[in-house]
Amino acid sequence: PMPILHRIAPRLLLCVALSAGVPGVHAATPPQDPLEASIAGEFALQAGQLPEAARQYLQAARAASDPVLAERATRIALLANEDALARESYGLWKSLAPQQTAPRQAVAATLALRAGDRRAARRELQALIRDGDDGWKYVLGALIGAVGQQPKLVVAMLDGLVEDDALPNRLEPWLGFGGLAQRLEQPALVERIVQQVVTRFPGEPRVALLRAQLLREGGKLAEARPLLAGLEDAARLSPQLRWSLAGEYDALGDAAKAAEVLSRGPQDDVSYAQRSALLGKAKDKVGLASLYEELKREATRPNPMRRLLLGQVAEQLERFDEALAWYANVPGEEAQGIARLRSANVMFQLQRKAQAFEALRAIQSDATLDETSQRDAYLLEAELRLKDKDAAGELDAYARGLAAFADDEALLYSRALLWERRDDIAKAEADFRRILVISPDDVNALNALGYTLADRTTRYQEALELIDRARVAEPGNAAIIDSYGWVLFRLGKVREALGHLRHAFALQQDADIASHLGQVLWVLGEKDEARKYFDEARRIDPENRSLKRALQDVGA
Repeated sequence: PMPILHRIAPRLLLCVALSAGVPGVHAATPPQDPLEASIAGEFALQAGQLPEAARQYLQAARAASDPVLAERATRIALLANEDALARESYGLWKSLAPQQTAPRQAVAATLALRAGDRRAARRELQALIRDGDDGWKYVLGALIGAVGQQPKLVVAMLDGLVEDDALPNRLEPWLGFGGLAQRLEQPALVERIVQQVVTRFPGEPRVALLRAQLLREGGKLAEARPLLAGLEDAARLSPQLRWSLAGEYDALGDAAKAAEVLSRGPQDDVSYAQRSALLGKAKDKVGLASLYEELKREATRPNPMRRLLLGQVAEQLERFDEALAWYANVPGEEAQGIARLRSANVMFQLQRKAQAFEALRAIQSDATLDETSQRDAYLLEAELRLKDKDAAGELDAYARGLAAFADDEALLYSRALLWERRDDIAKAEADFRRILVISPDDVNALNALGYTLADRTTRYQEALELIDRARVAEPGNAAIIDSYGWVLFRLGKVREALGHLRHAFALQQDADIASHLGQVLWVLGEKDEARKYFDEARRIDPENRSLKRALQDVGA
């Protein structure tokens, strides 16, 4: 849909723009017109000024008597940690739409939790639990929404729900609350939940999977493995369980076993591709060769994706001539671009670099191919120039790509990463901002620019505003939560940062997040736990740049 700002009459835009340029004008003379107020709120939101955005949306909601705007003001205020403003907006929302709904009651529960009102929080949570099949999901969301402000109260509420036997007698709620207890690092509560699950759902394979996951996360890998082994027969009969079991073996560090689990059962292009990736990760050439033979038996069918996959497996086996032959015989116009790109990559691996770059130039100028393939040829050329340590050639590939595809966001984003890698932060920022001019709500660019400013400059408040804009769009994104925790650390809010970084790592085990978490723990004096996360980052990516900077900063 067209952004709201593009639909505004020019006179009104001029009015808002002029008032926005005068310091303090909104505080002195808040706009009374609901459209004007909502536009001002949108401007503030685009600038990452969440408290101001919430105030303007509240003003618009009052002027228009609009419960939708009141709800938006409430949710933005909660993200901004402006609890007084959130309560005011919530009161208006409730008065404009008196009929109680689960989403609004979840907000009421979050506000009560954040305020430390144990009695009100308990009342709202219990009402939600009783509210139909999905009430527990809203309870879980409310608890998560208050973790940063009242972690001890959240643990107490969670403990009370388990103690009172308030959770529905279904596996999913118990798994969800067990996961939250695990993220909150409450081993005794986790064990109580697990015991309840085992008693309530005997013989349920997902219970054993949960126990194995919790053991793994607790570092008890040897105890987790027998539980997984006991699920292998059941996984043969359930595709969903098979994928989950493979994922857990992969998380355990046994990618080859994960591939073996996936091999037991009906196969399709997705499972074949995942097996290939897992065997490549495990550096299991024997397993890859077996998969290659399995794939070849069906290669007579004119299936473009199957032949592309055969080419990629042949690449992994370093059978480069065979890979080129597969790519040359990929049928269908749609897959031709991908096949030619992969062929260029293989030529580079064969040290036929001039031929590889010539092939990429041919793709870039071939008007019969789709524009995505042409654009990707510039991205691949830049990547190969980087591998060839040709700094000038890498930059030239981006320049030519952007000349052919002006303001292409993928090219701009990749070039911004190049500038950041070369420590030219001003140019990285310029490319990120060009993306935001084209797509003001591009979450990746907002987060990348905010993180870059937080990590590589002292412009922390500006970084926070950018990251907050990304948080509004994707509040559950682990990378954005990591960026938010990191900028809070840079702002000196170390304890507050810790909770967000723990949350991010629970969502995604990533080397950057582990490095940030280790550095924050080190600063707080928790050096043994910090070393654990530094070791985890080293296991995931020994050459990680965030890890190297963190170790240098703390002197570990």
